[in-house]
Amino acid sequence: MRLARRALLAAPLALGLAPAIAQDNWPNRTIRIVVPFAPGGSGDITARLVGKHIEDKTGQPVVVENKPGANGLIGVAAAKTAPPDGYTLLLATTSTHAANPSLYKNPGYDPQKDFQLVGVIGGSGTALVVSADSPYRKLEDLIADAKARPGKLFFGHFNASSHVPSEVLAERAGVQWTAVAYRAIGNAWNDLFAGNIQFFFVDLTASRGHIVAGKVRPLAISLEERHPLYPAVPTVAEFHPGFNTSGMLALAVPAGTPPAVAQRLNDLINEAILSPAIAPKLDDFGLRVRRHTLAEADERGRVERAKWAEYIRIARIEPQ
Repeated sequence: MRLARRALLAAPLALGLAPAIAQDNWPNRTIRIVVPFAPGGSGDITARLVGKHIEDKTGQPVVVENKPGANGLIGVAAAKTAPPDGYTLLLATTSTHAANPSLYKNPGYDPQKDFQLVGVIGGSGTALVVSADSPYRKLEDLIADAKARPGKLFFGHFNASSHVPSEVLAERAGVQWTAVAYRAIGNAWNDLFAGNIQFFFVDLTASRGHIVAGKVRPLAISLEERHPLYPAVPTVAEFHPGFNTSGMLALAVPAGTPPAVAQRLNDLINEAILSPAIAPKLDDFGLRVRRHTLAEADERGRVERAKWAEYIRIARIEPQ
């Protein structure tokens, strides 16, 4: 009888299923959010806000682990191999869950098969920024100089959201500039302030503080319409119709996570982004927020992947 009972208890595990008690008691220990980029970016900031809400509501610690490198691939690999029990979440970004499948021949994961999106934190565009002492006052100034000096202007990038828009703009404007890759956003900021690079695209969340402080000047926004935070800043689409390299920030869990746990996470994330404590901050960061069900989050991922595959095709970026 003892052997039979052990066999019955082991059967769900052999089938890759989590015991029912794991679902009923979730969470009963520390939850980890893997952020596949360095501290200071939009994903890191928003993951910590949502993580704090989950911590407050569940009574369990939520720890954010930054694992930057390789355009998010290192962090994704760490989350992919975690047990699908709801205790490891991944910050799913435009880079990891939309662009990387088209940027890499073998990224080492499939966003659709290996992960489930359990909530969308928000959508955002990027701003093309230059340092406050830059000679470029308007986007036309930057384009004109790039045409006069092909390949002599440098732009920084540290993820797909900063790399792809720059290449799409170069294609649309008929210019050439030189890419400089960075491991972390902080290094790119330092080089921009030092004059080592002339510009880069950066999401509205990460750029907000520097823009408000007057350290950088936004020349254009990568959305279809002007953003309420920056009504005087034109969109790139005003000069090059159809330009709209918007993206998303979301949270994902490894595939196979119990449905009840995924649903609970979805409820907590939606509650967080619409809460009086967090919603105003996300709005001030320039994020567009709305509730997503699990099915809607899954569809959002599909739409973003198709959209960014087209951006990358236009930019003529060959998969690595």
